[in-house]
Amino acid sequence: MKPIKLICYVVGFVFLVSGMMKFADLSMISSFAQMGIPFSEYVYFFVALFEVMAGMLLIGRIFIHISIIPLIFIMLGALFFSKIPILANEGVIAFLFASRLDITLLVLLIFLWTRRRQKEDFA
Repeated sequence: MKPIKLICYVVGFVFLVSGMMKFADLSMISSFAQMGIPFSEYVYFFVALFEVMAGMLLIGRIFIHISIIPLIFIMLGALFFSKIPILANEGVIAFLFASRLDITLLVLLIFLWTRRRQKEDFA
């Protein structure tokens, strides 16, 4: 198996499960509101829907160029709204620990984005 395929499967799985969890556990809506996200209920469902759809597209390795961009913005939003306050309040080590998955996913998404034109890597 090519490494690019494995990256697509793993990243897609993480987003698929994350999106499904948002639909299954609606108590997380309040965390969006506490972070100060405007229209938090709508944003919550929009993010969950995009995570599920884009995760499935990545797992299927179709429309990768379309699915990666929203996921990059979701990860940037997650870092900005939920992890930067940790940096400000608790310090660098706590921030790095809390954001390790977010940063890893962001790096993998950017890597996939840079390889999107090499179709043979995804076949």
